[in-house]
Amino acid sequence: MAQYGFLGLGIMGAPMAANLIRAGHEVTVWNRTAGKCDPLVAMGANRAATAREVVAASDITFAMLADPAAVEAIVLDPNGVLEGISAGKGYVDMSTVDETTSRWVSEVVTEAGGRFLEAPVSGTKMPAEDGTLIILAAGDEGLYGEAAPLLDIMGKKRFFLGEVGNGARMKLIVNMIMGGMMTSFCEGLALGAKGGLESADILDVLAAGALANPMFAGKGPLMAKGDFTPAFPLKHMQKDLRLAMALGDNLVQYLPSAAAANEAFIRARAAGLADEDFCAVYKIFTD
Repeated sequence: MAQYGFLGLGIMGAPMAANLIRAGHEVTVWNRTAGKCDPLVAMGANRAATAREVVAASDITFAMLADPAAVEAIVLDPNGVLEGISAGKGYVDMSTVDETTSRWVSEVVTEAGGRFLEAPVSGTKMPAEDGTLIILAAGDEGLYGEAAPLLDIMGKKRFFLGEVGNGARMKLIVNMIMGGMMTSFCEGLALGAKGGLESADILDVLAAGALANPMFAGKGPLMAKGDFTPAFPLKHMQKDLRLAMALGDNLVQYLPSAAAANEAFIRARAAGLADEDFCAVYKIFTD
């Protein structure tokens, strides 16, 4: 029976790993905060003391980490990914990082004899729980084929985008657009409230026309109730906008709307909203 590993059991990683376990797969888990492994071990997962142990025990290891610094740290740690990699083992990084980081991981993993696939996801906590993420893969096409049944448990649709770096680019573009949409949405709701309009009426009007979309429909009622429980922490959206801006700089692409959205999220972080849901950017428009 094939053995799988999962590194990083945060808001996204924990439900993704849980779906693999529920599907009957043998999964070994590790998280820097060890207690986050407990619910998955109770479901039947194997607990490892280090990331190295996970990779060494697994045919394919999946990782879902916070940012480029976390990705680099877990790869280079003395008890990290590279210490567990051997010939033929697969490493699938589902974190949202820049293409430079992704290409570096690919290089060091393949130099160690392993195979690499980047597979960042579009979706937040609920799609991770429901197994309805959209997976943006690139890299080793053979590994993509082997991992496909696992990716289909975690997601509702997957794309293979060619060489490493294309998955990272696609994810940053998706989140850049989402960040811009959220700031415009918040500005509209705040302006409507100041003009005496009910948020419920604004949401109904938006839902009836060309601007209808799941993000507005899902976040709008929560924002109206003041519920900013993190499904996608605001600090991570600002990180993704920052990385998208860096991509634009590298490609000499004018991104004025993204720059404005990034400034809004920076202001929200400075206001102490980093660990709230990314829709909490609304608060900077209403203070």
